[in-house]
Amino acid sequence: MSLNSNLHKAKAVKNDEFYTQISDIENELKNYEKYFKGKHIFCNCDDPEFSNFWRYFALNFKRLDIKRLTSTHYSDDNGKSYRMDMFKEVPKEYLKRQTFMTLEESGIELPLGYITQLEGNGDFRSDESITILEESDIVVTNPPFSLFGDYVTQLMEYNKKFIILGSQNALTTNQIFPLLKDNKLWAGVYAGNMKFRVPNRDEYKRAGARFWIDDKGDYWRSLGNICWFTNLDHYKRHENIILYKKYNDDEYPVFDNYNAINVDKISDIPEDYTGVMGVPVTYLYKHNPSQFDIVGQTHSGDKSLEVESLRTSPSNRHRGMINGVQKYARVLIRRKQP
Repeated sequence: MSLNSNLHKAKAVKNDEFYTQISDIENELKNYEKYFKGKHIFCNCDDPEFSNFWRYFALNFKRLDIKRLTSTHYSDDNGKSYRMDMFKEVPKEYLKRQTFMTLEESGIELPLGYITQLEGNGDFRSDESITILEESDIVVTNPPFSLFGDYVTQLMEYNKKFIILGSQNALTTNQIFPLLKDNKLWAGVYAGNMKFRVPNRDEYKRAGARFWIDDKGDYWRSLGNICWFTNLDHYKRHENIILYKKYNDDEYPVFDNYNAINVDKISDIPEDYTGVMGVPVTYLYKHNPSQFDIVGQTHSGDKSLEVESLRTSPSNRHRGMINGVQKYARVLIRRKQP
């Protein structure tokens, strides 16, 4: 990676602090509670003093019967950070370490958090963080949006289960889309608009309704293209899309540059068509692998054999076109054959 690229990413990370509301965390994680029993949960982008991911698991530590909770976070304060651990059964070597009682206002009796100073800055890519990652069972966090692809690549490399928050824009990237296609990860239950607390710094200010300052003087941002990513199964992944329309040539034209028909809305997917269809990217929120196969996407970066075999124009390899007019990005799907 070039120096300029590293500098660009470093600058982006500084503006990448979006604090997820606990209500949004609860709304999604309630669908995975059975997976947490007896597991080591790792929140590796979370300062326990501020993180609602830590707060959620600490408040529900006993109810969910979690074995261990660990939190680490990046700090540019003299390059030093710390880890926090909460245990069902505290190892002897931790008993003399500094402790941290969190969430005292909750009225719930909580296990103590045990503080361990890290040698480095807590970056999720550091050797210290990777060691914890290898020991853990499930990763749950909101990673930096600008490093999302690298973050997921690391999770896949270490074969980890995860529930993480990201941008819809990541769905069609070269790092993420192949994993969706191969059913190695999928969208979570919720997707859409979310409100985030952000640091009270000028670089987070934005013009318009998606930025505001509350009565306490805290800064907030609203993002409309947020979704959860996971490789833990959930009910929504097994719901069929209800189809009622029939195929006809006029309503479903073939792309100029792909041997596939265009479908403008998910609700318009024809129930009787067995060939390849180009559907909106939001289909990925509703994908049921028992109903359809993902073939690829109308994107020049998709060089898979399946998509190359569908291309009919050597010069127009990107977005699908109808009568010379470029359409929005499309996911290419095919009905599952019985």
